[in-house]
Amino acid sequence: MAVKYVAADTTSLYEAPAGMATLLDLLWGDHVEVVDDSGPRVKVRARGKLGYVNSEAIGDQSLLELYCIDVGQGDGVLIRTPDNRHVLIDGGYTRASQPTGKSAADFVDWKFAKDYGVDIIHLDAMIASHNDADHYGGLNDLLDTAQEQELDAEDVRVDAFYHAGVAWWVNPATGKRWLGPPSADGRFLTQLLGERPQVLAALEEDGEPRLQGEWAAFLRKVTTARGGDGQHTPIARLSERDGCVPGFDGAGGHVALRVLAPVDRQADGRPAVRRFSSDSKNTNGNSLLFRLDYGRVRILLTGDLNADSQQALLNDYNGRRIEFQCDVAKACHHGSDDVSYEFLSAVRPAVTIISSGDAEGHDHPRPAVVAASATTGYLALEADRIVSPLVYSTELARSINLGKPEKVTVTQNGQTSEITDLRSVVVDAAVTKAGDLRPTRVRRSLDQTFIVAGLIYGLVNVRTDGETILCATLNEKSNTWQVRKVRSRF
Repeated sequence: MAVKYVAADTTSLYEAPAGMATLLDLLWGDHVEVVDDSGPRVKVRARGKLGYVNSEAIGDQSLLELYCIDVGQGDGVLIRTPDNRHVLIDGGYTRASQPTGKSAADFVDWKFAKDYGVDIIHLDAMIASHNDADHYGGLNDLLDTAQEQELDAEDVRVDAFYHAGVAWWVNPATGKRWLGPPSADGRFLTQLLGERPQVLAALEEDGEPRLQGEWAAFLRKVTTARGGDGQHTPIARLSERDGCVPGFDGAGGHVALRVLAPVDRQADGRPAVRRFSSDSKNTNGNSLLFRLDYGRVRILLTGDLNADSQQALLNDYNGRRIEFQCDVAKACHHGSDDVSYEFLSAVRPAVTIISSGDAEGHDHPRPAVVAASATTGYLALEADRIVSPLVYSTELARSINLGKPEKVTVTQNGQTSEITDLRSVVVDAAVTKAGDLRPTRVRRSLDQTFIVAGLIYGLVNVRTDGETILCATLNEKSNTWQVRKVRSRF
């Protein structure tokens, strides 16, 4: 079957060759497999469904696609390049620590198994922006063969795994986790994780140094992964010295995935990165910072950078801060207010996407950051209307339909009975807050309880041909796409 792409901003996937009944709406760049093109409507397979599309809505242009996945607390970004390569950066907490029981692994599985209709999830690169569980947990789910019943795909292949270097180690003095000893002057972290041989050595029981806890368990799964060639997945640290992620250098007009941070230093004769005031400041502050370039379009992916690290980067890039300017920015640290206004001003995006949905655990996105994202964004007006800046939040894009129970129908041993007095029905439930290892137990009378009748995840779609950028979220009421478009200014 020939593969084509949707050429309109949105178009309907119809149920039949004639008539107006629709299955769903497709988005610019969605790939469709042509089954029969003999009529005015083309029969296609798209998003896991068979239907019909008007012929004028189909073309040959493949786009750069960016999916900011609604993972609750944390980040998860899937990149599909025009030449059909895939990079997954972060994945949110594990399913077990998610209120919805879903992580980025579930969206990636849907994308390959249902949308593409293939049996193998093949990632050209998997990247953990840093070593916090709300970023690598969903990657762990994807690699966890013990959870294979959670995936529709039959196998997962990863051609390369990259990380930021800062790692959780076992403190030999206390047995607890730490980031390793600081440099002699206290300004840097020097115990950095490197390539596959070092990871394997650090996972041994007598490893010195030895990786610790959930981070170690995750990396153990990475060491068992294999690439498309059947060989063990290479593992490497990235820094700004690399210039670009290997294989994504922009050659031949393809996508470039540039590495802007962490910035490498030398301390005590070893590679080092900056040390900030606390462990959380260090893990977040040494996040990988990427700029994704395609044509004239620039997209900045910022991990959990904080104010201290942003100020340090402004100093590192003094005289060339234009490197941070972009059309689209994935906001730092889920909309936390631990940000530098000066750094946001240097970024100056037309579109900001905040990955946030933490069930009030951290109150993200913070009001000041939403305001700062607007006031530092690139202002464009057209016919007295704002074209940009635009600010998206996965939490705000998420929606649920709540229903009030009216009766309970129970079938046991072939006998059916109904209960309409819901005060007599008591429900015991396990409530998992974002990142919790153990759920909270609650008991409620059913007449005082709502049910979730439907859920729309707050996925933010970004598509571009290298000049025009389309951003889309799903409308709760009509189940259609809400689309906004901007043009690159670079």
